[in-house]
Amino acid sequence: MYHIVETNKTFDVAAGDLEQAVKQNNFGVLYIHDLGMTLRSKGIEFKEECKVFEVCNPLQASNVMALDMRLNMALPCRISVYTEDGKVKIGYIKPVEMLSALSSEPALTEIAKEVEASMIKILRDAQ
Repeated sequence: MYHIVETNKTFDVAAGDLEQAVKQNNFGVLYIHDLGMTLRSKGIEFKEECKVFEVCNPLQASNVMALDMRLNMALPCRISVYTEDGKVKIGYIKPVEMLSALSSEPALTEIAKEVEASMIKILRDAQ
Protein backbone atom coordinates (compact mmCIF):
# COMPACT_ATOMS: atom_id res chain seq x y z
CA MET A 1 0.00 0.00 0.00
CA TYR A 2 2.96 2.34 0.63
CA HIS A 3 6.00 3.15 -1.50
CA ILE A 4 8.77 4.48 0.75
CA VAL A 5 12.45 5.06 0.05
CA GLU A 6 15.26 6.15 2.32
CA THR A 7 17.74 8.80 1.34
CA ASN A 8 21.13 9.81 2.68
CA LYS A 9 20.23 13.46 2.16
CA THR A 10 19.32 15.75 5.02
CA PHE A 11 15.63 16.41 5.58
CA ASP A 12 15.83 19.95 4.14
CA VAL A 13 17.82 18.88 1.07
CA ALA A 14 15.44 15.97 0.41
CA ALA A 15 12.42 18.28 0.70
CA GLY A 16 13.97 20.78 -1.72
CA ASP A 17 14.95 18.06 -4.17
CA LEU A 18 11.46 16.55 -3.99
CA GLU A 19 9.89 19.88 -4.86
CA GLN A 20 12.16 20.16 -7.92
CA ALA A 21 11.54 16.53 -8.97
CA VAL A 22 7.77 17.05 -8.81
CA LYS A 23 7.98 20.03 -11.15
CA GLN A 24 10.40 18.28 -13.54
CA ASN A 25 7.94 15.38 -13.92
CA ASN A 26 4.96 17.45 -15.08
CA PHE A 27 3.27 17.68 -11.69
CA GLY A 28 2.64 20.85 -9.77
CA VAL A 29 3.14 21.47 -6.07
CA LEU A 30 -0.15 22.83 -4.79
CA TYR A 31 0.83 23.14 -1.14
CA ILE A 32 3.39 21.95 1.37
CA HIS A 33 2.18 21.13 4.89
CA ASP A 34 4.94 21.28 7.50
CA LEU A 35 3.29 18.92 9.99
CA GLY A 36 6.25 18.88 12.36
CA MET A 37 6.26 22.64 12.69
CA THR A 38 2.47 22.78 12.99
CA LEU A 39 2.40 20.26 15.82
CA ARG A 40 5.23 21.98 17.68
CA SER A 41 3.52 25.37 17.26
CA LYS A 42 0.50 23.90 19.06
CA GLY A 43 2.65 22.93 22.03
CA ILE A 44 2.86 19.26 21.10
CA GLU A 45 6.20 17.59 21.64
CA PHE A 46 7.07 16.09 18.27
CA LYS A 47 10.70 15.20 17.61
CA GLU A 48 10.44 14.12 13.97
CA GLU A 49 10.26 16.27 10.83
CA CYS A 50 7.44 15.82 8.33
CA LYS A 51 6.46 17.77 5.24
CA VAL A 52 3.53 16.63 3.12
CA PHE A 53 3.51 17.82 -0.48
CA GLU A 54 0.16 18.05 -2.22
CA VAL A 55 0.98 17.40 -5.87
CA CYS A 56 -1.14 17.21 -8.98
CA ASN A 57 -0.94 16.40 -12.66
CA PRO A 58 -3.96 18.39 -13.92
CA LEU A 59 -4.66 16.16 -16.91
CA GLN A 60 -4.64 12.98 -14.82
CA ALA A 61 -6.78 14.58 -12.11
CA SER A 62 -9.29 15.63 -14.75
CA ASN A 63 -9.33 12.10 -16.21
CA VAL A 64 -9.94 10.57 -12.78
CA MET A 65 -12.82 12.91 -11.95
CA ALA A 66 -14.38 12.41 -15.39
CA LEU A 67 -14.69 8.70 -14.54
CA ASP A 68 -15.73 9.03 -10.90
CA MET A 69 -16.34 12.50 -9.50
CA ARG A 70 -16.34 11.17 -5.92
CA LEU A 71 -12.59 10.65 -6.23
CA ASN A 72 -12.06 14.40 -5.92
CA MET A 73 -11.86 13.55 -2.21
CA ALA A 74 -8.72 11.47 -2.86
CA LEU A 75 -7.01 14.23 -4.82
CA PRO A 76 -4.45 15.69 -4.99
CA CYS A 77 -1.75 13.08 -4.56
CA ARG A 78 0.41 13.43 -1.48
CA ILE A 79 4.13 12.73 -1.16
CA SER A 80 5.79 13.01 2.24
CA VAL A 81 9.34 13.68 3.33
CA TYR A 82 9.83 12.70 6.95
CA THR A 83 12.30 11.51 9.52
CA GLU A 84 11.96 8.29 11.46
CA ASP A 85 14.53 6.90 13.85
CA GLY A 86 17.22 9.22 12.50
CA LYS A 87 16.58 8.34 8.84
CA VAL A 88 15.10 10.55 6.12
CA LYS A 89 12.34 8.90 4.09
CA ILE A 90 10.21 9.88 1.13
CA GLY A 91 6.95 8.08 0.40
CA TYR A 92 3.38 8.01 -0.79
CA ILE A 93 0.33 5.76 -0.81
CA LYS A 94 0.26 3.79 -4.06
CA PRO A 95 -2.38 5.25 -6.42
CA VAL A 96 -3.33 1.89 -7.95
CA GLU A 97 -4.17 0.36 -4.58
CA MET A 98 -5.84 3.49 -3.23
CA LEU A 99 -8.07 4.09 -6.25
CA SER A 100 -9.04 0.42 -6.56
CA ALA A 101 -10.17 0.52 -2.92
CA LEU A 102 -12.29 3.62 -3.57
CA SER A 103 -13.88 2.88 -6.95
CA SER A 104 -14.74 -0.10 -9.11
CA GLU A 105 -14.29 1.86 -12.38
CA PRO A 106 -11.90 -0.32 -14.46
CA ALA A 107 -10.48 2.57 -16.53
CA LEU A 108 -9.08 4.10 -13.33
CA THR A 109 -6.51 1.33 -13.09
CA GLU A 110 -4.68 2.53 -16.20
CA ILE A 111 -4.69 6.15 -15.06
CA ALA A 112 -3.46 5.10 -11.62
CA LYS A 113 -0.66 3.03 -13.19
CA GLU A 114 0.51 6.06 -15.19
CA VAL A 115 0.41 8.29 -12.11
CA GLU A 116 2.25 5.69 -10.05
CA ALA A 117 4.99 5.37 -12.69
CA SER A 118 5.45 9.14 -12.55
CA MET A 119 5.56 9.12 -8.75
CA ILE A 120 8.18 6.36 -8.73
CA LYS A 121 10.31 8.52 -11.04
CA ILE A 122 9.75 11.56 -8.81
CA LEU A 123 11.01 9.60 -5.79
CA ARG A 124 14.04 8.30 -7.70
CA ASP A 125 14.86 11.83 -8.85
CA ALA A 126 14.51 13.20 -5.31
CA GLN A 127 16.33 10.37 -3.60
